[in-house]
Amino acid sequence: MARKRVLSLLMAAFLIAGAGVAVAQASTGGRSHRRDGDYGSGGAATATPVKHLVVIFQENVSFDHYFGTYPHAANTDGSPFYASPQSPTVNGLSGALLTNNPNGANPSRLSHSQALTCDQNHGYTAEQKAYDMGLMDKFIPFTDVESCSPPDQGAPHLVLDYYDGNTVTGLWNYAQHFAMSDNSYSVNFGPSTPGAINVTGANTYGVICGPGSAVYSTTPIPCTAAPGSATATPDSPQPQGTGTLYSDADPNYDICSATQDGRAASATVQFGGENVGDLLDRSGTTWGWFQGGFASPDYVSGQPSTDDLSTVCTGAHNNIGGVSQIDYNPHHEPFQYYASTANPKHLPPTSIGMIGHQDQANHQYDLKDFFAAADHNDLPAVSYLKAADYQDGHAGYSDPLDEQTWLTSTINHLERLPSWRSTAVVILYDDSDGWYDHQMGPIVNQSQTTLDALTGPGLCGNNPAQVPSGQQGRCGVGPRQPLLIISPFAKRNFVDNTFTDQSSVVRLIEDNWLGGARIGGGAADASAGPLDNMFSFRDGENRPLFLDPTTGEPARR
Repeated sequence: MARKRVLSLLMAAFLIAGAGVAVAQASTGGRSHRRDGDYGSGGAATATPVKHLVVIFQENVSFDHYFGTYPHAANTDGSPFYASPQSPTVNGLSGALLTNNPNGANPSRLSHSQALTCDQNHGYTAEQKAYDMGLMDKFIPFTDVESCSPPDQGAPHLVLDYYDGNTVTGLWNYAQHFAMSDNSYSVNFGPSTPGAINVTGANTYGVICGPGSAVYSTTPIPCTAAPGSATATPDSPQPQGTGTLYSDADPNYDICSATQDGRAASATVQFGGENVGDLLDRSGTTWGWFQGGFASPDYVSGQPSTDDLSTVCTGAHNNIGGVSQIDYNPHHEPFQYYASTANPKHLPPTSIGMIGHQDQANHQYDLKDFFAAADHNDLPAVSYLKAADYQDGHAGYSDPLDEQTWLTSTINHLERLPSWRSTAVVILYDDSDGWYDHQMGPIVNQSQTTLDALTGPGLCGNNPAQVPSGQQGRCGVGPRQPLLIISPFAKRNFVDNTFTDQSSVVRLIEDNWLGGARIGGGAADASAGPLDNMFSFRDGENRPLFLDPTTGEPARR
């Protein structure tokens, strides 16, 4: 009976919170902004002084896993971290959560030497079961994976463990200097691909064809076109299909799904409906998705003849453990799921000057193209960056130290550019990897399928009328994850409590460049919380912070 009362109270609170998500416009006083000397901006009017948005989309981290004890670090190993006395606190791990955790074991601090750990179970259903109807006490039986970790890596009960500022030093220093949220979530439960779709298309519903192992549908339809063979149709989005993506599957519009992963057509996915790239195309706004390993290993941006298309998908690097990882991961590239925004054969841009514009690359590029455009003073208005696998932070093949090297090197590079004065960088994550986080978000999207288990068997809320647009299989919001904004316009040493999710990035783009247009078709951007409170456009500019890529500590320029 007590358990039923807890569930009833939790459900009421979550549903009220979900219904009350505000839909606000950018806090700019209603003005459009043009700034002389904004390199690469093309003079386009924006709702804020931000002319260049760089979205760095990393992998598989819960908020508590990286920031649970912020701003307090043990300083017993690794790089030292000392917080400002004025640092705000976060909704993190303290008190009984550390000494009498409801999971039957207590979270342990992972040291700097324990950067390499197992990948946890982060399936759509497993994560819901770990939440145990809001009690947050079943992570060990449902998401814990420790078979690949020696005892000194935190096992047993690895899924509960966390890092502090002696290992994720760079991110903690960015939080000290810029703005961070402690109330931001994935749109849905589940792994990487749904998160990638949500940060660009805000809706995992709309699958035209795909395998039942990754797509919920009353009438599953497998794809038949060989991966990478279907024709892209720029500027012509296909209608939404009737399936919902809930797990990882490679994009059908990508030759690497076949040449790298060996996927048969029936194991790949095609999406219908629109994504934010379609909206940007219609407005004439420059944009691109830039991913490590998208081109051949020897590719030089601006010299298309150097790109051997027979070797795309083959680049590789070693992580800190000395293990070689293929750089490019097809199921991390969301725009390759849509005919309107795909570059199936990984064709290079026709020139550096065309990066961000419509040509044979169709806005899909290698990371080398991003830095070439940036150094050419021709940064697109909107850029999504995806690290090569070994640097994306995904446990099992990447780690916080390799991730830190890439994050700090990238941001240092951006801060040295003339365009930095009108740039904002958002760092966020695709999913939680199943790592423990103690805070459940509101139930914004209900779902009642055989895959759901959040509030009972087959249930994520029990009211079919609360299923968004009747689109089942979108239970959420999902786990809480880090989100930081690094910019001259970011508030300094600030923790934001506004309720947001991955689709808040889509909303930021729409509000700043597209006059508040929305994707439609049930997409989550229509109700996403704004990121506005993390910015200050009237209080002067926040100075750059240059960090040492190895230590994450402040460094000279």
